[in-house]
Amino acid sequence: MRRRGARLLRLPAAAVLVGLVAPAAVAAAISPLRSSFQAADAALVLVAVVVAVAATGQRLGGFLAAASASVWFDFFFTRPYDHFSIVQRFDIETTLLLLAVGVAVSELAARGRRQRRIALEGANHLAMLHDFAEMIALGEPPEFVVIRAAAELSDLLYLRDCRFERLPSDPRLARLEAGGEVILSGRSWDAGDLGLPGRELELTVEGRGVHQGRFLLVPTPGRPVSLERRVVAAAIASQVGTALAGGGAASS
Repeated sequence: MRRRGARLLRLPAAAVLVGLVAPAAVAAAISPLRSSFQAADAALVLVAVVVAVAATGQRLGGFLAAASASVWFDFFFTRPYDHFSIVQRFDIETTLLLLAVGVAVSELAARGRRQRRIALEGANHLAMLHDFAEMIALGEPPEFVVIRAAAELSDLLYLRDCRFERLPSDPRLARLEAGGEVILSGRSWDAGDLGLPGRELELTVEGRGVHQGRFLLVPTPGRPVSLERRVVAAAIASQVGTALAGGGAASS
């Protein structure tokens, strides 16, 4: 977990560095040729650099690349050269357009990356539920299904702890419903923004219409959990209920 966290922290730092340096380096490299082609052509080259940075899906890096490209376009390719000033209206328009296009491309790339991540996550969730169904169809002992479910719920809901108990529901605890809704003291709780509430909440397990037990979930405070993840968690509990209703008991 520490290695993964360190890697995630390095990603924004790398995006900042590349976003700032890449347009400056390219602009400086092609500046000796500015007498042989128009400023608009140089702007197109810098747009290509911004697109390359934005293609990584790092919104911050793309925004910084757009800003950096605009600044260095001004410095190297607008008169007076090698000064941060613009005299001609056309150059001002080109600089602003370069910035606007860079920001738009970066935003689209970031959204595209997010959509790909969501699609991949959804496919993984479907595969996981299929695995549970297959375990039950093959007659795996209910104890094994419970153990696997506790592990998957911990990852899915970002839990600090998860355990199964053959106990009735406790109305004093917050509750994760079958549709993914979280209920606390009779009211709906926005887990998508606030994270799961309380020190513990329960996810009841039913099989063939009979209460089979509950998972006690210990959430990570303030860690948002999407509705999709909560719905998948409820589906896992349903699979566990099917296993328990058709097999032996599972210990807590």
